[in-house]
Amino acid sequence: MPIQTEHEPRLQKGLKTRHISMLALGGVIGAGLFVGSSAVIATAGPGAFITYAITGIIVALIMRMLGEMASAQPMTGSFVAYARMAYGNVAGFATGWLYWYFWVIVVGFEAVVGGQIINGWLPGIPVWVIALGLLVIMTALNMLSVESFGEAEYWFAGIKIVAIVVFLAIALAYVFGAVPESTASFGNLTEHGGFFPHGVATLFTGVVVVIFSMTGVEVATIAAAESAEPDRNIRRAVNTVMVRIMVFFVLSTFLIVVAQPWNTIVAGQSPFVATLEKIGIPGAGTILTAVILVAVLSVLNAGLYTSSRLLFVLSENGEAPKWITNVNRRGVPVWGVLASTLVGYGCVVIAALWPDTVFLFLINSSGAVFLFVYLMICASQLKLRGHWEREGLLKFRMWGHPWLPLAVTGIIVAVLVSMAMDPKTQVSLLQSVIALAFILLTYPLVGMRKASRRRLDVEPAVDG
Repeated sequence: MPIQTEHEPRLQKGLKTRHISMLALGGVIGAGLFVGSSAVIATAGPGAFITYAITGIIVALIMRMLGEMASAQPMTGSFVAYARMAYGNVAGFATGWLYWYFWVIVVGFEAVVGGQIINGWLPGIPVWVIALGLLVIMTALNMLSVESFGEAEYWFAGIKIVAIVVFLAIALAYVFGAVPESTASFGNLTEHGGFFPHGVATLFTGVVVVIFSMTGVEVATIAAAESAEPDRNIRRAVNTVMVRIMVFFVLSTFLIVVAQPWNTIVAGQSPFVATLEKIGIPGAGTILTAVILVAVLSVLNAGLYTSSRLLFVLSENGEAPKWITNVNRRGVPVWGVLASTLVGYGCVVIAALWPDTVFLFLINSSGAVFLFVYLMICASQLKLRGHWEREGLLKFRMWGHPWLPLAVTGIIVAVLVSMAMDPKTQVSLLQSVIALAFILLTYPLVGMRKASRRRLDVEPAVDG
């Protein structure tokens, strides 16, 4: 029973295979890796690379489940559409609005981070002015065409990948003694408090931190629906997830903790910069800061694209204003882009006026949202698998069904429970639950609005 949606033919199939491939390759590389890895190393010690490997396997399995569904039924709404198909309109409504909320907050946050980076080079320009300027540029880029989005992301991702590959080449040479006067030692894995200096449990508590840095891998499955060969592009994106995570996250973290004692890494400061400076690479800080800025712009670009497509899908289902379904002659949902951008502008203003209250609440309240989305991806795959198998639609299968999907579902629940028990993450989880509760409470209002619209559509026909 293939389900055709009205909106899909109206969006351009302007993304090329190389756009999807590069989005899949580089989409996962962000400030969470370049800077956030310092907090993981500080928590887990030299074994941090194992934490990245564990989390990478979890994320790769979630992507495999999503890939199975997206390959069977490529849709612009991706997991939002599958949640609706599996569990009804309320599930699609909640998943769509939650994920939209997550991305528009991220867009505002990344604009502020980009403003702070550039402000470090140009201190005469206020952060909020720079942030607004970045949002205007990214909005204009997304308004041009879906191909413009893809081309920008292609180059953003390319720069990030080149930076990681160069870092890996230099770090490998340093670790294996090809660099003169290298002080790297595999003894750094055990000589400073042991391989698990804070206990084996930190390997798993670190998963909560690491999984946040891997968000965005699922964007490729949303974008693939606007390409000429969605099936092929989805399979390729999903099949390369594990390799990308193992190389970009696991190998780079391993080399960092071998190159220097783990306890010299300062939380909040880029361990990549620290490693390159230890090796003696001139200008390492400036170069990596520029790469981090590219990563920020990449997230801005992907965030505006993703949030606008989610609004488009919600609007087609009568769960967002109808005018959002309007597209320009290039097939871009311009009102969806603008509506998402407006929230970003609002976040920038809020960050300037109330950085430690309202803005902090917004950031915290989006913290666990994507975990709820991951949970729904697992639940949807478990529900839809049997139906699509009977219909002969499965072209790409999740391994070990149903036991492996059930295990991943249990792990996500365990991560949420660990957040509830950790004082550092309790606030974020609570505020994310509040955001979910608010969205669910608005659903009856949307239901009444949809019912009223149906009555208006039917009444003229009856009168006639």
